Amino acid sequence: MRGAGLQLSTLAVLHLHAKGPGIDYVGVLIASFASWVGLPGPGEAALIAAGISAAHHHLDLTSLIAVAWIGATAGGMAGWIVGVRGGRGVLTAPGPLRTLRLALTERGDRFYERYGMVAVLFTPSWIAGIHNMHWSRFVPVNVVSALVWATAIGFGAYTIGPSITDIANDAGLAGVLLVAAAITIAAIVVLRRRFGRSN
Repeated sequence: MRGAGLQLSTLAVLHLHAKGPGIDYVGVLIASFASWVGLPGPGEAALIAAGISAAHHHLDLTSLIAVAWIGATAGGMAGWIVGVRGGRGVLTAPGPLRTLRLALTERGDRFYERYGMVAVLFTPSWIAGIHNMHWSRFVPVNVVSALVWATAIGFGAYTIGPSITDIANDAGLAGVLLVAAAITIAAIVVLRRRFGRSN
């Protein structure tokens, strides 16, 4: 199913290319925005197709990555705003399973309070909004993660083609392991400092 979606999105972007490179950039901008708001799939597929097109000298790679970065950053902000403005109200509204929803919301709030900077990397942006992650913490992570995504996928498609999808999927686990290692190292440093002061 995912492969079919990638193929359809690729065909759509390549079809748009027939109308001019400006349309390709707009398509990548919109698809990146949609993906980072929370709609899975179109941003990555469009960026891969456009990266391959850039490898054939139909698009400028730097401009492509910049457009994808802008779209992803704006989409992440829009998703966060949706979560802040409406998501929490929907989640805590009276109705079925309200007690369970309130308990989950409270647990999510505590999680985002402690690990929000890391959680943003692994959850849709609107979830950060639902859990009231302050904009001063959300914005920098959103901007940097959008840049890493746009650069990795765009440059990867430019250099190695469609197989970047497999690499990105495999890097998901590697990414989790790297973050877990970073958290472990940070925890060890904090514990050593605390125990060092008490001795």
